Formats: sequence, C-alpha cells, structure tokens
Amino acid sequence: MILWIHIAGGLIALVCGALAVSVRKGGRWHALAGTGFFAAMMVLGVTVAILEPYRNPPGSPVSGALVCYFILTSWVAARRRDGMTGWFEKLACAAALLTAGAMFWGAASGVAKTPVGPGPVYAMGGFCLLAGLLDLNAILRAPLSTKQRISRHLWRMCFAFFIATGSFFIGQQGVMPAVVRGSPVLFALGFAPLGLMVFWLARVRFSRTFALRSAGGRPYARPPVPG
Repeated sequence: MILWIHIAGGLIALVCGALAVSVRKGGRWHALAGTGFFAAMMVLGVTVAILEPYRNPPGSPVSGALVCYFILTSWVAARRRDGMTGWFEKLACAAALLTAGAMFWGAASGVAKTPVGPGPVYAMGGFCLLAGLLDLNAILRAPLSTKQRISRHLWRMCFAFFIATGSFFIGQQGVMPAVVRGSPVLFALGFAPLGLMVFWLARVRFSRTFALRSAGGRPYARPPVPG
C-alpha cells in the first residue's frame, strides 16, 4: 500500500511541478500547483524514507529525509514574506550540516556506498553542505531581501523537483517502453528542473522585470507562494 501511495505521490508531484514552473509566478494557478507539489513531494519523501530499507540491496532513508528538507525549506522561504528567519531555519541548518558530515564520513569509511562507488554519496553530501551553509547565511543576514528570499525558495523547489524527475525518468527506465530506454529525451526530462533553476535564478537576480508587475510596472508586492 505504501508503494502505491509513493507512486501516486510521485506522479502528482511531476504534474504539479511542471504546471508550477509553466504558469505565471505568483498567480492563482501557480499557488494551486505549488500547494499540490508541496503536498505530493512530502508524501514522496516520507514514503521513500519508509521504503528504502526494504529494497534489495537496502537503501538509506536519508534520501527521503532530504526530499522533505528541501521542500519544507523552500515552502517556508516563500511563506516568510518579511524576510525574517526563526527556529525552523536554525533546525534545518543543523540538520543539513550534520547530514553532510555523516555522508562524508560514510563515504570515506566505506559504510555508505553505491554500485558505482562513493562518488554519489560525496555529491549528495556536498549538496547538503551547500544547503546548510546557505541556511546559516540566511540566518545571519536576516531579514532577507525579496530577491534573496525568492532565490532561496526557487533553487530548493527546483532541486526537489529534480529529485522527482531524476528518480522517474532516469532511475525508473526499467518500467519505460523498451523503445525509449536510454533515450537522451529521458535524460533531458530528468535534468530539466536544473536548467529551469539556472534560468529563473538568473532572471530573479539580474532581470529588473521580475521585480515589477508585468502589467502595471509597480513594485512586486506579493511574492510567489510555494511552487
């Protein structure tokens, strides 16, 4: 039953995530799609943490916890419209840094390994370290500007979306029709959220139009909601 819940959560996350990155940011459809994406990704993360130890060979529940970490910190960043940080960011920072340290230790000691060696463990540890340091930066720099806060929301949401697309289009090719297995199209779809992340981060950071309403040119007062 948990497996079917996991599959349903993943499919909903893919649909809602694609909708959220396609529609106008800050609008009604963005808010609805973002809320659906947040809920589906939380289901995905929790079920992954439960199911991973029962794989053959067994996996780590840390992957599911990371999904929840990235989606929760993205959601909270969108909700904190005053740019302030609090106890949640401090707990998230500590969790990310401790997880990064555990991953590096596990990869170096041989406890944490993958079929292709410790490289993927080091890579995920690096992402955790980066996320934890950015949490610390947000805590020390609070209040965050609108651009800083939206950027924080954006890259974490896109990275969580990448976990979903990568797991499905790249990691589950065995369930795909034989004609498309190994196709560059699947890899393009899997890595698409990272490309979107770069595009939107550049637009938020360097484009003045993102800070203005598309219609009236007035300052963008209402930041995007989770999505």
